[in-house]
Amino acid sequence: MIVVVPVSPSREGLVLSSLVDRTVLTEPEAVELYEASVVDTLRSVAASGGDLLVNYRDEETLPDSVSGDLEAEIRELATAALGDLEDVRFERQVGSTRAARIGNTVTHLLEQEDATSVGVLEPTAPLIGRTEIDGAAMSLRRHDVVLGPSSGGRTYFAGFGEPIDFTDSDAVPELATLAERADDAGLGVGFAPMLPTIATESGLCATIAGGRARAVADHSQEATTTAIADEIGVGVGEGESLIRE
Repeated sequence: MIVVVPVSPSREGLVLSSLVDRTVLTEPEAVELYEASVVDTLRSVAASGGDLLVNYRDEETLPDSVSGDLEAEIRELATAALGDLEDVRFERQVGSTRAARIGNTVTHLLEQEDATSVGVLEPTAPLIGRTEIDGAAMSLRRHDVVLGPSSGGRTYFAGFGEPIDFTDSDAVPELATLAERADDAGLGVGFAPMLPTIATESGLCATIAGGRARAVADHSQEATTTAIADEIGVGVGEGESLIRE
């Protein structure tokens, strides 16, 4: 399975901006958390049996205020995560909407490059491990489409053995829309285990709590995302709310 991770430049106002608007996070802190999440996600893909493709945004798909060598920025972040990039493929995103960009990538890989299966993994799902990624690849041998549910009706993963119709829809990462599009195409749908993403406040809280619990249970070092949350001093309050600790 080719695992596509769509990554945006880690700029203030561009990544996790809704968390800045709704929580105690500042813009620099949101950037730190996003970068940490990308690092954790890329490491899990690299440890899996999948082939990593980093699908980055450049000037063509970003506001005019965002400039610079954006590919170099993404490569630098990937290097921080993995060190050696010899087995990592980088491709720029093409399309006017997010759904179009994801759809173009998935369709191209399946139809033009004859990939057996393609999985789109959100860079904001740092709790994913190689077990979940390899499990999704196995599931794609039995199902045409495999979806990984997350909080708020969203997905953290969408895998395809056959393309679906992404036209005129910001379908990714909406779970119900993806399932409907697959069903409309007569494709069988399977599901991966549910995991949170840090794109929402409740998802970030679940990620922090889950990361801390795993570190205690496994007697291991905290994942990068959890460590950054500790460093900037945020934690989980009542009602899945983010608080200063």
